[in-house]
Amino acid sequence: MAMGSPFCSDSWPLLPGLGGLEVAFVPRRVLNLLTLSRQRPACTAPVVPSCWDPALQTPPLQQPHQEQVFLAFLVIVIPSFLTKEVFIPQDGKKVTWYCCGPTVYDASHMGHARSYISFDILRRVLKDYFKFDVFYCMNITDIDDKIIRRARQNHLFQQYREKRPEAAQLLEDVRAALTPFLVKLNETTDADKKQMLERIQHAVQLATEPLEKAVQSRLTGEEVTSHVEVLLEEAKDLLSDWLDSTLGRDVTDNSIFSELPKFWEGEFHRDMEALNVLPPDVLTRVSEYVPEIVDFVQKIVDNGYGYVSNGSVYFDTVKFASSEKHSYGKLVPEAVGDQKALQEGEGDLSISADRLSEKRSPNDFALWKASKPGEPSWPCPWGKGRPGWHIECSAMAGTLLGASMDIHGGGFDLRFPHHDNELAQSEAYFENDCWVRYFLHTGHLTIAGCKMSKSLKNFITIKDALKKHSARQLRLAFLMHSWKDTLDYSSNTMESALQYEKFLNEFFLNVKDILRAPVDVTGQFEKWGEEEAELNKNFYDKKTEIHKALCDNVDTRTVMEEMRALVSQCNLYMAAQKAVRRRPSRALLENIALYLTHMLKIFGAIEEESSLGFPVGGPGTSLSLESTVMPYLQVLSEFREGVRKIAREQKVPEVLQLSDALRDDILPELGVRFEDHEGLPTVVKLVDRNTLLKEREEKRRVEEEKRKKKEEAARRKQEQEAAKLAKMKIPPSEMFLSETDKYSKFDENGLPTHDMEGKELSRGQAKKLKKLFEAQEKLHKEYLQMAQNGSLQ
Repeated sequence: MAMGSPFCSDSWPLLPGLGGLEVAFVPRRVLNLLTLSRQRPACTAPVVPSCWDPALQTPPLQQPHQEQVFLAFLVIVIPSFLTKEVFIPQDGKKVTWYCCGPTVYDASHMGHARSYISFDILRRVLKDYFKFDVFYCMNITDIDDKIIRRARQNHLFQQYREKRPEAAQLLEDVRAALTPFLVKLNETTDADKKQMLERIQHAVQLATEPLEKAVQSRLTGEEVTSHVEVLLEEAKDLLSDWLDSTLGRDVTDNSIFSELPKFWEGEFHRDMEALNVLPPDVLTRVSEYVPEIVDFVQKIVDNGYGYVSNGSVYFDTVKFASSEKHSYGKLVPEAVGDQKALQEGEGDLSISADRLSEKRSPNDFALWKASKPGEPSWPCPWGKGRPGWHIECSAMAGTLLGASMDIHGGGFDLRFPHHDNELAQSEAYFENDCWVRYFLHTGHLTIAGCKMSKSLKNFITIKDALKKHSARQLRLAFLMHSWKDTLDYSSNTMESALQYEKFLNEFFLNVKDILRAPVDVTGQFEKWGEEEAELNKNFYDKKTEIHKALCDNVDTRTVMEEMRALVSQCNLYMAAQKAVRRRPSRALLENIALYLTHMLKIFGAIEEESSLGFPVGGPGTSLSLESTVMPYLQVLSEFREGVRKIAREQKVPEVLQLSDALRDDILPELGVRFEDHEGLPTVVKLVDRNTLLKEREEKRRVEEEKRKKKEEAARRKQEQEAAKLAKMKIPPSEMFLSETDKYSKFDENGLPTHDMEGKELSRGQAKKLKKLFEAQEKLHKEYLQMAQNGSLQ
């Protein structure tokens, strides 16, 4: 910890349970640091002496208990002070981790992917690389203002649609719905939201006009029905809001509020599985923890930090902040009092004037909300109601993880008010000052540089993203950026990931080809030269750099660059060996490829069943497919090479063409690539079929472009030759006679003497024209000679 921090301590207590890392990965002189974003030191956490500079020296250590070995230290950042602190779990190597899950009222989008893939990578690194025993808990928010409103809207709109309103009635209802909508549009100050509302208004107007004309023309039948369906679709949001404002209070069936989140939770889990995100060790749903939430709220009230008002219960931020034991707004102190953020945290259904008037302070927030008509409710000591948003995580995490957890994760935008309010109410419940020891906040995701927002309808669903790119490609894109920084999901970002994947895959395929070359038992161990020794040294240097990067903020971006550099060095080595017809070291390349495979498995970019490189044929088929078909492909390759050799010797081009067709047209359809190299055996690679077909199409496109360019060049050359021949045909005495717009008189040879105005040409002009005349005279003589020789085409 940096000197001057008010949380510093000059004691360095024993560090229990931090062993388990392999000695080979850790330079003895260097302290390796893992930077994690943290709220503040826990009340009982061991800390580094204030005089210690982690960049310069190893911290003083007491002798560890028993036989534990301390080889590396994980370090976190305190945002308020931007200083690093050693990461030490509360219970040896066990790490308790709570992650804020989704509010399930719509399709999961790439913003969700940003958080949950990033946390999956961090979790895998802590568990599989640093060998921590991670207990990972995540919640599902299935009671929330957004869910209630969306469920009512969907229910009421579906009822409205099933009634099949007449065209005139629909037009009347749309006009009625437009009145409050336009008021909302005029009052909106947020530019992005205003633009979204304007798009809705424009779409509704475009859909309204054809139906109005059809009604005025008294049309009937399918034409009117189609216009009605279009308007219903375009005005869905508009009508849903209007129906909810007029009929929402009459929705009393609680199943309506549970069916929507149940459906979208199922879709979320399927999306996470498709992204290869590990499931949590335990999942909590708000609807299943209502009794625990009620008890949690009651204890906060009993401890003096909550108060009942009109059936709702609010957290007393003033009382909490004035307590000597507590402080409010630890994560983002400058945001305390931000009413816009606070109201967003309370929810759209909870910021009416009467609700706001129930609070003692504008900064107070709801622990429990008295249910209004049209809202689900549960019994409690204060009357029927429902949980507030912030309290759910506190109660569920507290129930499972106790009074203090190691890590709490969520998106960057959850820092305030959600996480700050979680901290306050949890520490009010447990009467401590260390509910969360380390906070991890993933960075924002933008789409081609623009803000992504579900409420603004500017988002890409995970399912749509997976139609364009594989789960591995998305994960590689995330790995190539810092988990805590903003990531721009764009064509450039994904192209970089695609190229990185192709780069690694080609390396793995080349190593597999080398390993398949038949050698005897002793032949696999060959004497190393300088090239092998140098590559091996680079290999260990890169492993050290990768370890340092993972210890410093789980810096996967640097890791990916180091891995790229290592592969580049391997490629140079293999090319050099190939140039001198030497076999590269099988064992060395295999070790490097296995290490890279191992790291990619840790990151979740390679499925477990693949022993080396990216799997072929999808999950569950990799080993059986490759081990089964490769011997046959090798035999086919050798047979083809023999046939090609005979065809070249006997000069049978048709056989060579068939051989090329097998390589270029037939085998790619089966996911097989044959690479022919002059004087060397054909390289056989199993590659994803779609990748090969795209490569083939790209090759054909390039060849087609070359053909067109060649044809165009030939056409231009032909035109130039034709133009030259046409010019050569003209006798010099006739070359100027047609230019009557320039000249008015000519001599007996056809040379101009006067311009069009009748003025005699100057000596300089006459001399210039004389040179042109003589040049044409020469050309015409060449033409006559060609004609005489019969060489004209």
